[in-house]
Amino acid sequence: MNKVKYAIIVLCAAALLLAAVIGYNYLSANYDNEVPSENASSSEAVMAPDFTVFDGEGNPVNFSDFAGKPVVINFWATWCGYCVKEMPSFENAFEEFGDEVVFMMINVTDGYQETKEDAVKFVEEKGYTFPVYYDTELSAAGVYGASSLPATAFINADGELVHGQLGMLSEEPLFGFIEKLLEK
Repeated sequence: MNKVKYAIIVLCAAALLLAAVIGYNYLSANYDNEVPSENASSSEAVMAPDFTVFDGEGNPVNFSDFAGKPVVINFWATWCGYCVKEMPSFENAFEEFGDEVVFMMINVTDGYQETKEDAVKFVEEKGYTFPVYYDTELSAAGVYGASSLPATAFINADGELVHGQLGMLSEEPLFGFIEKLLEK
């Protein structure tokens, strides 16, 4: 690899890391990792930021397209061992709650460590039926501070971030956070 290409890759990686740190600091300052209490005031609410990802056919999909519905966003990649381990739980949750909750399983598709082809092959081989989106511009991961994978965000029907989880989720807490989204 010539020096110019290497320098460009290093600069892009540094810019991505900086965006992830800024996004993480912004989100972590505005919500905690606890299940929200019943008495949480709406003035404390942090609205989930909008972003654009792409479906399997390359069509843009905006988070705001799902306004008025509870949403579970999961950032993942095939090279991430914990992501792979939690996928069956997300499939079970999608089968259980998919009529009531929008699932956005967002593959962090950087084109180097993770390609769309890798992700498509993985999902097909495993037989997963949840909707998969591709963050080819890394805008969603940056906005949500998904600097490490897996990362999951739970957004209620009012568009408020109610929980963020860095790291693997097992089925019991995953179902618990989804059930909390459905309470009114």
